[in-house]
Amino acid sequence: MESIDRMKELIDIIDDLDYYYYTLDNPKVSDKEYDEYYSQLIKLEKETGITLPSSPTQRVGGEILEKFEKHVHLGKLWSLDKSRSTGELINWDERIRRIINDYNEKNNEKLPPLEYVTEYKFDGLTINLTYNNGELVQGATRGNGSVGEAILPQLKTIKSIPLKIPFKGLVEIQGEGLMPLSALEEYNKTALEPLKNARNAAAGALRNLDPNETRKRKLIGYFYNVGYIEGRTFHDYVEMIDFLKKNRLPVSNYLKVFTSIDQVIEEIERVKSERERLDILTDGVVIKINDTKTKDILGYTLKFPRWAIAYKYEAEETTTKLLEVKWNVGRTGKVTPTAILEPVEIGGVTVKRATLNNWDDIQRKKVKIGSKVLIRRSNDVIPEIMGVMEPNEEEITIEKPVKCPYCGSELIQMGVHMFCPNSLTCKPQLVSRIVHFSGRDGMNIEGFNDKTAEKLFEVLNLKDIPQIYELKYEDLIKLDGFKDKRVNNLLQSIKSSKKANLSSFIFALGIPNVGKRTASDLANHFKSLDGVMNASYEELISIPDIGDIVAKSIIEFFHDEKIRQGIEKLLREGIVLSFEERKEKESIFNGKTVVITGALKKYTRREAQDMVESLGGKVSSSVSKKTDYVIAGENPGSKYEKAVELGIKILNEEELYK
Repeated sequence: MESIDRMKELIDIIDDLDYYYYTLDNPKVSDKEYDEYYSQLIKLEKETGITLPSSPTQRVGGEILEKFEKHVHLGKLWSLDKSRSTGELINWDERIRRIINDYNEKNNEKLPPLEYVTEYKFDGLTINLTYNNGELVQGATRGNGSVGEAILPQLKTIKSIPLKIPFKGLVEIQGEGLMPLSALEEYNKTALEPLKNARNAAAGALRNLDPNETRKRKLIGYFYNVGYIEGRTFHDYVEMIDFLKKNRLPVSNYLKVFTSIDQVIEEIERVKSERERLDILTDGVVIKINDTKTKDILGYTLKFPRWAIAYKYEAEETTTKLLEVKWNVGRTGKVTPTAILEPVEIGGVTVKRATLNNWDDIQRKKVKIGSKVLIRRSNDVIPEIMGVMEPNEEEITIEKPVKCPYCGSELIQMGVHMFCPNSLTCKPQLVSRIVHFSGRDGMNIEGFNDKTAEKLFEVLNLKDIPQIYELKYEDLIKLDGFKDKRVNNLLQSIKSSKKANLSSFIFALGIPNVGKRTASDLANHFKSLDGVMNASYEELISIPDIGDIVAKSIIEFFHDEKIRQGIEKLLREGIVLSFEERKEKESIFNGKTVVITGALKKYTRREAQDMVESLGGKVSSSVSKKTDYVIAGENPGSKYEKAVELGIKILNEEELYK
């Protein structure tokens, strides 16, 4: 009984700490203290064999689901009518006022003067939480507004969503699941297949049958509506938002109240520039009537509530013709489609290519060769095809590939993706691996770019990475563009790379989900290649910043017999690994979180990051209350402004080389 009571106490403590850390962005204790509480809870759960439903240990992900179950919402999740012009907003306001005036003329009890609430229109995936007796019992997608898909295991991985709340009645709370732009950036640093945009990344994570993949993307949630509640009413919208705050639901810090539509229109113009500095995607502003009784009188159309409207900013969209689809093979063997377009200008950029995520994406969007397609360019370098505008008779169906477009191997279907299994002789796979292995952060072999790797493959029949160390002068001199000096320089660089530090070699191997920093952490922890190759799951997750997914990636990688044979061959070729204990210098950056922004004079951004990390600091891509320092170069932009706003100490470039 004492153990159970202590578990409940620990859950309350951790819930409180999570709320301050993830929702308020104001940590109450150090990471070490937090970990101690968490470890105590895990230990008690193992000893008792009991895991309480509200335990934060339930956030870790769990088994892959076979399918999504349907969930019937208690209250309907309405979509919003949309406006793209101030004229449409004024018309909406006039319609509302006519209904209100008509009501006031017919009733003694008058409705209060109109108040408008403005909020960000989030560009993510609508989600709906169900709490009963204070505990989170279900979570679902919006679906058709009445029936969605149950995604509770996925939603539990979002640490800002409370697993229990003070309110003990039955309640449904609606919000948006989002991937912060900073989280997207961090994810893509180590991802084998970078995510194209934050909107699709969030939707894909929440609708992924593997909750561990959801957890990996570090989603957040913002909540803005109570769709159903037992035994409670709200006088107005602001009171409802206060209810959400008191129940520790994460709520956006942006909410304003206005008394005229002209004020709302001015606010929309102001937000238009502000949204570019946000860490989340927003594509507009939502306008709602504040007073609950007024909302009840206004009611609903068949599709929308009359008391709310979404103003959407003009997206960078246009239409063009899809000319062909090219299938590309990446380093992991994943086969992905790229749409080749009739060149068109969008947002001041000439676009010739667009993203098609996979075969399912092609089918869902009903895209064909010759289709007139709608493309959108927002935060993406490569635009995305949104759909087909109008079918025509000249369209040709896109054929699903059954063989690798490069090596002819039979493709393997894994989930929604196709893979070429021929990792040994498939050209793009091998070329990409060679370039990664030889890169600056790996073995640092100068002269190994994509074109060089292709020539080695095509002309010299190089079929695996260890063969790099078997190259001779008489081989290389045969290559087009390779003269005496270039050949000798490359051979010398190959020879020099045989003396490598352990961290660089680990990175060069191309272990899934292992970037430069993780490779360094592995080297410093195990101090030998054998230690890393034979590490247990428990040993790996004991290392700070290495979680479940990374640990499993490392274990699976080194369990592959072909990979172990390749490593043995590299060592036989004369590669000698050294390890030097990472010694943290006396520095203001020790244990601190640093953001670098603006143009630096002496260093590239990468060099500056390396220097901060060598001095014991951790470099982040976004400014928050957890940021200790911002190093600002010329024209620093929004990150500098946010640092000033939060009172974060700002350093100049010279602080790096004092």
